[in-house]
Amino acid sequence: MRHGPPEDNSADASRGPTAAQFRRFIKSRPYVPLHELRRRFELNGDFDDVVPINGPDGCQLYVGLPPREAQFIAELAREGDIGLEYSHDPLVPCVVGVYAMRPVARG
Repeated sequence: MRHGPPEDNSADASRGPTAAQFRRFIKSRPYVPLHELRRRFELNGDFDDVVPINGPDGCQLYVGLPPREAQFIAELAREGDIGLEYSHDPLVPCVVGVYAMRPVARG
């Protein structure tokens, strides 16, 4: 049993994953739905939270991730590292999953 004041883990939780961790995780799988990114990296929030990002072709898209992680997705897509799957029902510019575009270089 632990005694004393509770540890404050809010600083660790607020940092979240890095862009490199996101890239590695996405590239290690053929397809990653956004809910899997939320679960894997413990990205808490409401189910209807979405963040607008600029997609690879400059169009505005919506990603159901916190702002920082949504920008990771935008950067990876613009760099050509990942592809984005959009919602088909309803037909809206909303990202529902991601997939690797190039294999991970192993060295």
